[in-house]
Amino acid sequence: MSVRRLAKIQPESFAFSEETRATADWWISKYPEGRLASAVIPILWLAQKQEGWVSEPAIRAVAELLGMPVIRVFEVATFYTMFMLEPVGTKALIQVCGTTPCRLRGAGDIMEVCKTKIGLKDHLSADGNFTWQEVECLGACANAPMAQINDYYFEDLTADSMAQIIDDFAAGKTPKPGSYAGRHSSEPEGGPLTLTDPALYDGSLAKPVILPNQPAPEPVEGGAA
Repeated sequence: MSVRRLAKIQPESFAFSEETRATADWWISKYPEGRLASAVIPILWLAQKQEGWVSEPAIRAVAELLGMPVIRVFEVATFYTMFMLEPVGTKALIQVCGTTPCRLRGAGDIMEVCKTKIGLKDHLSADGNFTWQEVECLGACANAPMAQINDYYFEDLTADSMAQIIDDFAAGKTPKPGSYAGRHSSEPEGGPLTLTDPALYDGSLAKPVILPNQPAPEPVEGGAA
């Protein structure tokens, strides 16, 4: 496991916005008195959604809110890689899957585009708009290569489509997530090859279940007996 440390430069303070605090209180209400520490992950996530990353003052604020020792919140924030411990791009945090299926399908080309357009991985871009990372499997192997950008999956990527996505974010647009090969979900490219007959799964071939001591149903015209 890699060592994760807080950013060297920290803000002077952190305060929950009214909206964030209201959502935090909703999460906290789910737990009984004395068990509020159970809400630490969703509260840290809310702090990150508000600021874009988790700062040391945010960790202290979460600890105070939940009545926890600061070190316990620090342990959670540094253990889970979903918490960003340094500022990230204000327009897009791009996490490119680098595990085997995506690598075999061209993830290296996707990363080269990110490097060319944004800069070194794990570093904030010069304009502050982008950060890109290489991450482990994101669970969308059938749609490789793919990347998680902010909160959404972008799948079936190519170097050209990745370049266009970055350009769109830079222009203030909101690129559509999902497959960039025209697939609806994760069906084979070109359409399904199995279960092509709807009768295999639409229930039309199903026969009624007759329980013991129950009379058989009357035949239905045009239907199965």
